Amino acid sequence: MRASAFHLQTLKEDPADAEVASQRLMLRAGMIRRLGAGIYTLMPLGLRVLRKVETIIRDEMDRAGALEVSMPVVQPAELWQETGRWDKMGAELLRIQDRHGRDFVLQPTSEEVVTDLARQELRSWRQLPRNFYQIQTKFRDERRPRFGLMRGREFIMKDAYSFDRDVASAEASYDRMFETYCRIFDRLGLEYRAVAADTGAIGGSRSHEFQVIAETGEDAIVYAPQGSYAANIELAACLPPQGSRPAPGQAMVEVATPGTTACESVAALLGLPITAMVKSMVVRTQHPTQPLVMVLLRGDHTLNEVKLGKHPMVGPDWRMASAEEIASGLGAPVGYLGPVGMAGRCRILADDAVRILADVVVGANKPDAHWMGVNFGRDLPEPEAYADLRNAVAGDPSPDGHGHLAIQRGIEVGHVFYLGTKYSEAMGARFLNEAGQPTPMEMGCYGIGVSRILGAAIEQGHDERGMVWPASMAPFEVVICPMGAGRSPRVAEAADALYRQLRDAGMDVVLDDRDERPGAMFADWELIGVPARVVVGERGLDAGTYEVTARRGLQRSDPAAADIVSALFSILRA
Repeated sequence: MRASAFHLQTLKEDPADAEVASQRLMLRAGMIRRLGAGIYTLMPLGLRVLRKVETIIRDEMDRAGALEVSMPVVQPAELWQETGRWDKMGAELLRIQDRHGRDFVLQPTSEEVVTDLARQELRSWRQLPRNFYQIQTKFRDERRPRFGLMRGREFIMKDAYSFDRDVASAEASYDRMFETYCRIFDRLGLEYRAVAADTGAIGGSRSHEFQVIAETGEDAIVYAPQGSYAANIELAACLPPQGSRPAPGQAMVEVATPGTTACESVAALLGLPITAMVKSMVVRTQHPTQPLVMVLLRGDHTLNEVKLGKHPMVGPDWRMASAEEIASGLGAPVGYLGPVGMAGRCRILADDAVRILADVVVGANKPDAHWMGVNFGRDLPEPEAYADLRNAVAGDPSPDGHGHLAIQRGIEVGHVFYLGTKYSEAMGARFLNEAGQPTPMEMGCYGIGVSRILGAAIEQGHDERGMVWPASMAPFEVVICPMGAGRSPRVAEAADALYRQLRDAGMDVVLDDRDERPGAMFADWELIGVPARVVVGERGLDAGTYEVTARRGLQRSDPAAADIVSALFSILRA
């Protein structure tokens, strides 16, 4: 590729509306252009990166025995109504009508469509297992699209779906896809973690996320540096505290806390550690007679909403109670809530960490007041139940027994689910087993955010000059920058010869034959993030060397002309 024949349109200044590094750099480098909120055109430079990612994904999916299909972007509403997701998906599901008034959706995912395909095509146990995948445009009507390709409304996703005859073979399919994903992300050259995760709206009983490590990631990843445990913070288990509750050491007394509601502020006012505080929040559930549940946490802990929704006292269809509901149901103001005197007025559920606390501070259920020296079993009944309800924090003991937990940020780029028979039962996707009996298929689904990987890779690899791509994803592997080629036929001929040599060696190389100053030329390619730059100039030709700069770390070397291919391959392999 010659740069003069390519579309290069870089910007010197950062776009005003760019929120994160990947969005800023992709816009500056001319990789994407914004069409609307959360909707971007992939320009030639960005599309080259996307196609390289797709190639690796296809190689590994095909190697795993998956079969590529292409399912429609527009899907009939009837399929979504069969599974109940027409109503459950909410506003992210973009619903449209055709000229006849029939309902359709723009696909955010394709469980319904592929299950319909399977129930028509897979009729016998002899046809199983099967795994169908596609790399296809998806659309989710995000409330607040942001971060460029990281959280857009329209995006490219690889989604795959496995169909098996029984649980054992479905588990094997899941494990095969897990290993395939590891190979994909290894080949992409990304630092990532595979973490246990909640199944969420997709459903199912087993789930792992693949998180690219980046400080700007939206997700918190909990892991054990000395062990193998790793989980998304939504699923990360918190072990019950060791030991027993100390005996009460204080009398319960009411203290004035005017205008002070936050645990940190109350603790500071009273001169106590925040671990002596117990915070109270009230949720509304679907319980027919007593829908209000007061949830208790230690003052320094935060509520894990996924764990709470899985507790039988609460259930998935809960929400925070309103101030009016709390006032009418409990007679207490928000900000000064506490469990004292609430037995019989609401159900009380506490986090495990509260179990061993004594002499705690809680809200007094009236304005500007708290209780000090409160003890369960003496001053109020024990909560109806204790459970793991909080988010893990760094330093917690690891559930695998190996050391303590650490937390880092990650960007989710892949997710694998074992679905079981959730969709096959709902849609009647059955096969005849060896005994001739109709049996629902066991299913798994496996997604990779193909376009999101571009943003995640940049968030993980960039510096003040621009992007730093892994060689496997870079739009070009090598750029040749001739110095003064317009004035020196010798330099122009040497650059052309090197271009042909590197191309023949199998490198993805671009020759910058534009009439640009060296500084502007270098700045463009450093912004774009090409892994290796070769400068061809009169001085180097006289010495029989080339000036080579690796983009990662901007390390320079001057290999002999005879060694240029091996020198560049060393950079690309690194």
